[in-house]
Amino acid sequence: TAKDDSGRDLVTTQALSSFDSMMTHCADPQNTPELLVLRERMRGWRFYDNLRTDRSAPARTPRVGTRTPVLAHDGSDLPAAVQTILEMGDDEALHRAVDDAFPGSQVGVEVAGGLFELTLSQKGLLRPLSATELSDGTLRYLLWAAALLSPRPPELLVLNEPETSLHPDLLPALARLIAHASRRNQVIVVSHSRPLVEALRATEDMASIELVKELGETHVAGRNPLEAPPWHWPKR
Repeated sequence: TAKDDSGRDLVTTQALSSFDSMMTHCADPQNTPELLVLRERMRGWRFYDNLRTDRSAPARTPRVGTRTPVLAHDGSDLPAAVQTILEMGDDEALHRAVDDAFPGSQVGVEVAGGLFELTLSQKGLLRPLSATELSDGTLRYLLWAAALLSPRPPELLVLNEPETSLHPDLLPALARLIAHASRRNQVIVVSHSRPLVEALRATEDMASIELVKELGETHVAGRNPLEAPPWHWPKR
């Protein structure tokens, strides 16, 4: 550490390796508070990519229930997350989303021996279905509902291929659920499903970017790949 002409500390750092990040090596509350603030904001972003729905999926297993305002990355605390929405979140939005996808159905949580288990009551059935009995698509839709209706919404929420395992008839309901969540935070959806993209386009305030591959190179459709990206760096 050295001093400049005004007596302030000057910090010298070594060049970062190609696999290092400024967020982990240069975020200092005294010398680089901007990076520290940015790092903490980025830690609040959420990315959902691999929400399992197979027979051994964590979401199908009863779990100890605790207050859960944020769904885990693997959906393992789905029953507790749903119960938290019902008690302190937008329970009306959750019931609307379930009824939108499965008319006449209602999601709930049963407690036995201190363990929470997700249930779904459907019209025409004499008893609720447990999470172990739900189809992959039904369970995945409920996982997305719990993630998108989080009582503690993030600034940025990224969903990777949310259409996986969903019946095509569920895509319009999913699009409306995503549109509702986007009123509280920014939502980015990465999808290969044109029906889902079209359903999202039918909702309010949605912008789409299409990527195409030509000669092994991926670029934005309708834009000359030789042109500079349309951004500019603001002045300090």
